[in-house]
Amino acid sequence: MSLDRSKTDLDLGLKIRRYLQERGVETPLLPQSSDNTTQIDAIIPHVEAILTTLGLDLRDDSLRETPKRVASMFINEMFWGLESANFPKITAVDNKMGYDEMVIEKNIVVQSVCEHHLVMIDGYAHVAYIPNRKVLGLSKLNRVVEYFARRPQIQERLTEQVFYTLEHILETSDIAVMIQAKHYCVKARGVEDINCETITSKLGGCFKTDANSRNEFLTLIRI
Repeated sequence: MSLDRSKTDLDLGLKIRRYLQERGVETPLLPQSSDNTTQIDAIIPHVEAILTTLGLDLRDDSLRETPKRVASMFINEMFWGLESANFPKITAVDNKMGYDEMVIEKNIVVQSVCEHHLVMIDGYAHVAYIPNRKVLGLSKLNRVVEYFARRPQIQERLTEQVFYTLEHILETSDIAVMIQAKHYCVKARGVEDINCETITSKLGGCFKTDANSRNEFLTLIRI
């Protein structure tokens, strides 16, 4: 999915940021003051310095625009989840029908970047909740996952951020989040294990205290 700035909510994004800070799970961030163009212009010379230090000749027509392309990719594609202004609009309706069974959105694509080495994290998220007073539009679960994936991450924090964001919006702790992903900092460097996956989970409410709810979630995401 790509960012649609017509479907964002700055006010909600700021509320979510404060809530995550209170829970101690927000990404470490400096104050944000510059616009996207200013950020891109500031990044370009740093990318140039890295590439020339590696010995690449940026006068070549294949490389000439690479610093600008990388800077634009960071701001507009890979890391737009760092901006509160880009938090997605969330459609939540009153649970007038009294629905009290599990809602699951599974196999949500996760494409993120490891904050330790700036290489890919690639996998899936499975998100479930039991409605209390509110029901979410299903695509909003995907949007929340994508928003937090579009920033340098560690998988444990990403899992917590998705959980607490939904807890705040849905006004319930009956939420389960599981992420399974391959980390290219493990797959393509270091130990170079191409087969292993990392699995993280955050369970709240009945998913944590009731074995039947937890087992139902685990069973359904494996079907």
